This record gives sequence, structure tokens and C-alpha cells, in this order.
Amino acid sequence: MPDLQVSIAQHYHERTKYDPATIQEKSQGLDWDKQPIPFKEYKIGATYDLKPYLTEVEASPSDFADSWERLSRLLFCSYGLTLKMMTRYGDPVYLRAAPSAGGLYPAEVYLISRGTPLLPAGLYSYQPQSHSLTRFWDSEVWEDLQKACFWHPTLENTQLALVVSAVFFRSAWRYQDRAYRRIFLDTGHLLGNVELAGAINDYRPHLIGGFADEAINELLYLDPEQEGAIAIIALADLLDVQQNLPLAQAALPSATQIKYPKIPDGELLNYFHRATQIGVAQSSPFPTGTRPEAESVLVAEPAEDKYNFPFCLKVSTVAPSIFWGENLSALESTILKRRSTRAYSGEPLTLDELKALLDFTYQPHHYIDQSLDRSPDYFDLNLIETFIAVSGVEGLEEGCYYYAPKAQELRQIRFKNFRRELHFLCLGQNLGRDAGAVLFHTADLKQAVAAYGDRAYRYLHMDAGHLGQRLNLAAIHLNLGVSGIGGFFDNEVNEVLGIPTDEAVLYITTLGRPA
Repeated sequence: MPDLQVSIAQHYHERTKYDPATIQEKSQGLDWDKQPIPFKEYKIGATYDLKPYLTEVEASPSDFADSWERLSRLLFCSYGLTLKMMTRYGDPVYLRAAPSAGGLYPAEVYLISRGTPLLPAGLYSYQPQSHSLTRFWDSEVWEDLQKACFWHPTLENTQLALVVSAVFFRSAWRYQDRAYRRIFLDTGHLLGNVELAGAINDYRPHLIGGFADEAINELLYLDPEQEGAIAIIALADLLDVQQNLPLAQAALPSATQIKYPKIPDGELLNYFHRATQIGVAQSSPFPTGTRPEAESVLVAEPAEDKYNFPFCLKVSTVAPSIFWGENLSALESTILKRRSTRAYSGEPLTLDELKALLDFTYQPHHYIDQSLDRSPDYFDLNLIETFIAVSGVEGLEEGCYYYAPKAQELRQIRFKNFRRELHFLCLGQNLGRDAGAVLFHTADLKQAVAAYGDRAYRYLHMDAGHLGQRLNLAAIHLNLGVSGIGGFFDNEVNEVLGIPTDEAVLYITTLGRPA
């Protein structure tokens, strides 16, 4: 029997660590005959073609063309197909606006309409391969959505909501049980796009992570053994004054499971997902028919920054804001042209470039004058810490730094060049060795589970992916190289950073000059 004092989230994290001594024996060859298809198609239902609205159209009071254009561009910039390539065998490969580990795209996007002049009430599936919506259920389901979300206040006046689900095998086909980490990192990338594409198109996305899983899966007619809902986004239309809503709590806790059987490899992912679910019997923190005042639901003040040693080198990261163009045009083009960098030249970054990346990622309130959200929704950023290993940044000593977002400064905690170690812990990828800076997101998993139960594991990885996508876009806009890494030797990261062994490493983002 596993250690009964360790939650299933901690057990899962420990079980899915990559270890230099065992990674080869645990690696499985890919069964190409079972390669999953990254699309889900519906054979029946009304189709709403969104492609005509990707170019600017002249709106009139009767045809709602402007509203169609906004919705079309929101979905396209969030998860649309942005590139088609052919393999050497003549098979097509599609890339999307949001990055995905291995190009496997486990997420599906659904839209629920309360009933609008554009979209009658019902359930819709976003079909990225044709950039269309398929209405596969035509009944009014909004109240069922509200019940399943425990009467979340952002659903009171909104008319549209997105639901992101995960088709587990798409990622597990390659990454086995560790795929659960990557699924939620990928979803975080998608949520980052939804946030920014919402700002471009006058929507304010409100995250809902606390919902009754079984009820949402049944609402969308999902097979829970194959696919499960993992995030809900209420879309507030900023052009409708009644939908200009206060912030509300995004995360709710699940139970914490400390008694579980010995779970075989290959079954851990599904078992863990079931353990992170919230049941329909959970009481709602949002009383029906009431909406809390904004002051009572604002995200908590950031926790005090760590590693504030009197003797360590401290470098201010205050920087001018990145300019995203008139009407955020440069932001939209950056979302659509973003690609993961495959190799770095080894040339250094500048300190000003690193400061700009950190400013856009962690200081969103600096961008309110560009019509970006000053306080975008995350589940709980207070749980996530950021470290940066600097190998080549002009004007900054080599070593490891803690990034203090509240103070807006880097605090040096280790003093040496770690290129060789970074190459090793990134599973021998040259990206780690040749990057000018390697950024790590970590969390105290025990503390997170104490706050949100085993469901904390979802929240942590989605928030890390969301931050990672902001880094991606800022880097591409500055003509830098960037690539996220979800596969690494976990314990070796802790050794390099000099952080406690029970600090969970969530995500790595490499930054450098493209080769």
C-alpha cells in the first residue's frame, strides 16, 4: 500500500518523475497504428461556418456581421489551425494557435449558448479543421450549466461559455501516465490565448475551475473514460454593459485522497483524474440569485516574495511595456505566427529583453492603457514560484535567480554557469544548453493540496501553462526564440535551483536567440 500520509496528487507527481536511472527502461516505442486523430467530428448537427468572418466585414444593424467576426476571431486566435505541413510520407500535420506537447492537441473546445441573436440555445463543438461551429444539441442547457458550476456568479448575465475538455489518449499515446501534466500545461496555453484573444475582440473571459465534473461531462455527452471537461470560461461581452462583471473565484477544492490501492502503470492517469473530480453534492459558495460585490471576490493580494536575503544580488526588472500596436494588431499577428523554436545560436540575450518578457508575463496591470486585462483570471498564482537559470544575458551575472513579482526584481540564489546541467536535466536537449535563460515554474505541492485538494494539480499546471504562453508571445514579438519543455529530470532541476526536494517542478521555458 502507498504511503497513507501522501495525497494521490503527490503520489502521482512522484510516480511520473523522469529519472536518469530508469527513463530508458520505462520508455515505450510508439504504436503508429494507434496514433490518435487530433480532431473530433460530429456527423449530425447544424454547421455555422466562421471562415467568412476572418476578414473584416462591413457590419449592419441587421446581419450582426461584427459580432460574428469577433466570435470567429476569438476562436481562431485561441485554437484555430494556423499552419498545414506535409510529412515526408505525404501525411498532413496541422499546427494550431496554442502550442501542444508533441503536436498532439488533446484539448477540445465546446461552446454553450444561452440563446443569442447569433447562436440559438444549445451545445456547439468548435471544429478547428474547418473553422466552424457544429450545433449538436438544440435544447436550453444554461441552467444545467449553472447548477454544475454551483451557480458561479459570472454565468448569471453572460450568454456564452466555452468548455475545454481533454481527450486523454491523444497525449497518453506518447507520454503515458505523465501525459496528465502535459494535458493541463497545453490547456494553460489555450487559456492564455483565450484571455488575450478576448481582449482583442471585446470579450472578458472568466475562468471556472470548480464544477461538478460528472454533470458537465453528461451535459456535453462525453465518454468519461475517454474524455473529460477540465475548464469552463464564461465569456462576458464587453460591448454589453450588463455583462461587465466583477471578478469571481476561479478555483474550488476537491477532496484529498490519501487511501488508494497500488495502481499499475498505464492506469495511473485515469485513476488520478477521477480522484481530482468534484462531486455534484458539493455545496455552492455562490448562493443562487446573488452576486458578490467585486471587493469580496478579487484575487488575493500576492503573497510575500521569497529569498529576500540581505546579501544577495538584486536586479530591478521594471521595464517599459511592450507595445502591441493599434487595436492590438501586433498581438493578434504574434498569436497566429507563434512557433516553438527548435534550436538556439548560443548568443546572449540582453537584460532589457529579459525584463520586457517578465513585465508582460507577470505585470499585466502595466498594459491596461493598451486595453488588455489588468487582472486576468488564473486559478491561484500565489502558489507558483518562478526561477531563472541565466547562462547568457548581457548585463546579468550567470547563475540562478528567484523572480520576485511583487518587488519586480531578480534575486540571485546560486553563482555559476549551469549550461552543462541544463542540457542534462532537459533530457539532453540542446535547447537547455544553448538558451540564454531557462525559466522554471515550481510549486509547493503539499501546500497547494492543503488549499484545493487533489484538484490543485490541475490548477497549478494550467496556471503554469498560461504564464508560459504569455512568455511565448512576448518572446516571438521581440524576435527571440522560445520553447516550452514539459519533459525533464525532476529531481535534477531541484538540485540545480537549490530548492527543497518536495518543491514540484511544473514547467520549463527556454529563451534564446534562434539559430
